[in-house]
Amino acid sequence: MIFRLLLLCLFSSLMIPAHAQTRRTQPIEVDRIVAVVNDEAITAFELRTRLATVERQLRGQNVQLPPQDVLERQLLERMITDRVQLQFARETGLRISDIELDASIRRIAEGNRLSLQEFRATLEKDGIAWIKFREEIREEIILSRLRDREVESRIVISDGEIDNYLANPDQGGDTGDIEVQTAHIVVRVPEQASPDQLMRIGARAQAALDQIRRGESFAKVAASYSDAPDGLTGGAMGTRPLDRLPSLYADAVKKLKPGETSDILRSPAGFHIVLLIARQGGGGTKVLAALKQTRARHILIKVNELVSEGEARRKLVALKERLDNGADFAELARLHSNDLSAAKGGDLGWLYQGDTVPDFEKAMDRLKINQISEPVQSPFGFHLIQVLERRTEDATAERQRLTARQVLRDRKSDEAYQDWVRQMRDRAYVEYRAEDR
Repeated sequence: MIFRLLLLCLFSSLMIPAHAQTRRTQPIEVDRIVAVVNDEAITAFELRTRLATVERQLRGQNVQLPPQDVLERQLLERMITDRVQLQFARETGLRISDIELDASIRRIAEGNRLSLQEFRATLEKDGIAWIKFREEIREEIILSRLRDREVESRIVISDGEIDNYLANPDQGGDTGDIEVQTAHIVVRVPEQASPDQLMRIGARAQAALDQIRRGESFAKVAASYSDAPDGLTGGAMGTRPLDRLPSLYADAVKKLKPGETSDILRSPAGFHIVLLIARQGGGGTKVLAALKQTRARHILIKVNELVSEGEARRKLVALKERLDNGADFAELARLHSNDLSAAKGGDLGWLYQGDTVPDFEKAMDRLKINQISEPVQSPFGFHLIQVLERRTEDATAERQRLTARQVLRDRKSDEAYQDWVRQMRDRAYVEYRAEDR
């Protein structure tokens, strides 16, 4: 749910001294609308609140802040784009339940090594209202789910592309297993941009690159210029395999040394600038024919209306204690696991990378042979995981094609997302309400 300002409440909260009512005074601005997006307003209060959050995030990352008017303009554009997507999500029935939201917030708290109560107290001490924080996290999850739903359905991978990927090592099948950490700036171009618009937007991208070349921080310039969702956090894309970057970025990054920035790149979505932060790997050969497999078993306790997160965790802690004291894993799985694998003693068989959800796979990969994990949370509930064996196996032709398809899908995902966001933004009715000077 998007918070809306109740002007009536704000007006009623204004305390005007009696003597002030008897003389003419300057009007006091309570709030104003800064933009209208379709049939919803974005207010100055909302903009100021988000601005405080963004400034706090940038300072936390040691990013030099752009001028406030520049940051406000960038933030307003981001809010408009998010509002368009949230409206579309609501119209198409995409919702996040309180149970899902609570699970996500608990993971955030645990990631900060705090209990939920400690996490809430820390936020409120920093002046962040708990209810508002919850709704912002709900919106972030909705936007993520919306991207998965809308963008993935638009990506088409042909058999010819897969054949070309497998046959051509330069396409990524043999990249020396290189991983790169990158950041980027995207200056978006409207779908039906006129030549004059293209010239102005291209000049904006050039101005961003000129600032970087003069020594300005890339993160600061990204916060000032980038239209990408990660622009306000410095444009960081994280670390990923080189062959899973968009082809436009991968081709540019191959020519860069760490710390170097690309020239301006052009795609249908707009103008791009890429920074290579770090490169690692490249000492071996990445061969699709050899893939790592893990044989594992688990006990799953699902979280639902009848079983809370706390209760699920307590059940698994008790089962873990029994296992540590010699209880049979397969027998406890048959008796207690809520997964279909319970009938097989929790055995999941041989798993390839990517066969399970990321939370499960990360926990599984950290385990030694026969080691049993502590309770691990995933979207399905809580798990106890035991790794039985590991091996590297020659992949079948079918598995190689599946892996190639996923690599190509990852490559196209960012570009497809930028294109989809541009289309959504271009089709929306947006009216700016400039402040009277």
